[in-house]
Amino acid sequence: MTAGALRLHAEARPLHLDSGGVLDGVQVAYRTWGHLSRHRDNAVVVCHALTGNADADSWWGPLFGPGQALDPARDFVVCSNVLGSCYGTTGPASPWAPGRGRWGPDFPEITVRDMVRLQMRLMDALGVHRIKLVIGGSLGGMQVLEWGLLDPERVLAMVPIATSGRHSAWCIGLSEAQRQAIVADPAWQGGHYAPTAPPASGLAVARMIAMCSYRSPQSFADRFGRSGEDRGGFAVESYLRHQGRKLVDRFDALSYLTLTRAMDSHDLARGRGEYHQVLGSLAAPALVMSVPSDLLYLPQEQEELAAHLPNAELVQLDSPHGHDAFLIEAAQVSARVVEFRQRVGC
Repeated sequence: MTAGALRLHAEARPLHLDSGGVLDGVQVAYRTWGHLSRHRDNAVVVCHALTGNADADSWWGPLFGPGQALDPARDFVVCSNVLGSCYGTTGPASPWAPGRGRWGPDFPEITVRDMVRLQMRLMDALGVHRIKLVIGGSLGGMQVLEWGLLDPERVLAMVPIATSGRHSAWCIGLSEAQRQAIVADPAWQGGHYAPTAPPASGLAVARMIAMCSYRSPQSFADRFGRSGEDRGGFAVESYLRHQGRKLVDRFDALSYLTLTRAMDSHDLARGRGEYHQVLGSLAAPALVMSVPSDLLYLPQEQEELAAHLPNAELVQLDSPHGHDAFLIEAAQVSARVVEFRQRVGC
């Protein structure tokens, strides 16, 4: 596999945001696998989820390799860190002017469309003329759908997984509960943690809430049951605390607030017309993947997408693990995508 190290693209043009704000000097962190063809028409864009990064081969490894969904011998695979994150692309933790420190709470409101517009700039800079496939799950799936609307001349096919065309009240409510866990932390002081504060417990709690929505009751029952009760603490409690600590060690709380708000604003119909008519304008072939055990992005949301996208097929991932099945069942995802790409010739 020909894989490149993490690279940085400095965008020369101002990025105009849906909120009316403008970002100057935006930086994009990205990685590539394989080589761009002579005709510049073999690109595949991978879009990551909420706390993901550009290292797609680390969190979606089974999709990469000969005969798999993403084959660097055939494809020029690109994955970039999203706008607002903290893994190299401009976000709240980024410096915004010499000697002024990081953006912090002054970072502007962004949308999923803003993320995709920046990715389009990156693909322009890389010289990509055609994108054979855009693929992603959860927040990544939202980006996939926006790619289809914002760049229909370049995108040939789409694979949105475990996602929706507009954020539901259920998802918004869960996002708000997570945000309130962060801002209610006594150590949170106007957009940052106090220098002498203990580990960011608010962000840890937010992650614990999220993890309960990422898995299913059956997944928790099979893995934990009531184990640990006789030792004074349930195993599932230890698991959630561990997941919370892990996120605190690797992610920025303001990025978490920024990205969850961007997800809540997600609505393909915003400013475009009636929702189902907008879906009907997405002409590219689409493989819509659903997880029957998903409690976050409910299967009926993917059914609605498949019913109104004019050239879509719906497949289910067989898994008891809930929303995270799009990561856990990566081998199954790859097999489905291989079949789809063969059928539609992308």
